[in-house]
Amino acid sequence: MAIISLENVRKVYPLGKVEVEAVRGASLEIEKGSFVSIAGPSGSGKSTILNMIGLIDTPSFGAVKIDGHDVYAGRFTSDIKKKKKDILPSKMDNKITDLRHEYLGFIFQNFNLIPVLNVYENIEFPLLLGKQKMSKKERKEWIDYLIEKVGLTAWAHHKSNELSGGQRQRVAIARALVTKAPVILADEPTANLDSKTGDQILNLMKEINRDLQTTFIFSTHDAKITAMAGHVIRLLDGDIVENTKIENGSTNNDAVQLACKKEKAQAEIEKQVLPSDTMSKDLGV
Repeated sequence: MAIISLENVRKVYPLGKVEVEAVRGASLEIEKGSFVSIAGPSGSGKSTILNMIGLIDTPSFGAVKIDGHDVYAGRFTSDIKKKKKDILPSKMDNKITDLRHEYLGFIFQNFNLIPVLNVYENIEFPLLLGKQKMSKKERKEWIDYLIEKVGLTAWAHHKSNELSGGQRQRVAIARALVTKAPVILADEPTANLDSKTGDQILNLMKEINRDLQTTFIFSTHDAKITAMAGHVIRLLDGDIVENTKIENGSTNNDAVQLACKKEKAQAEIEKQVLPSDTMSKDLGV
């Protein structure tokens, strides 16, 4: 059974008297342990889909399922024009919070570390907010394991302003994993890193994907991520135009070059977008 599925999902944003359809009837399934790239030019809808998978944003229409749980219990599967504002009942909102904490971890391109906390404390923080029943000893052993896994043992008691960009992203990865969430969502995780550090971070995430069977889902422009992915979902103007599953993700040069060509072709398409079509970009979708 798929750990993530979207069924005929649409997302419409009001922009004055105009409605912008950022995602148009998207359906997909993501299996546990996958390494997934959601790719496409700016304004294609990839970040919107990632936000709906992450239960940060609600669909205007359709169903989102996490490990078989119908998150919105059919709330968005009737006529979209009859919908009230996206205000969820408190009971459903609490359920979504629990699902997000149990199943999902997040890696942000700007790291979002808490500056007054050191590496260990930043990683530990989600455990202090949730319902995990770990003893103090178990918690310390797990955090120490993650710190070692991301190569920051010597930096465990340093604060974020004492770390490089790559080290901060490693902290963010460990923090996303600390709740043992089976799915990690990453929005442009290498965007603020130099190419060498970005490669190191990608190799680390691929290693964690292999060793812990953690599902990684990326929203990205990075051709290298697309080349490494075992499942590529490509969007254009809110539509899924490619949904390809590969038996083994590859990092060989041919795969990288092919992905780079695709990304360059998308960039050319993006340059040709008419001014009237740029509203979705202004919404950050």
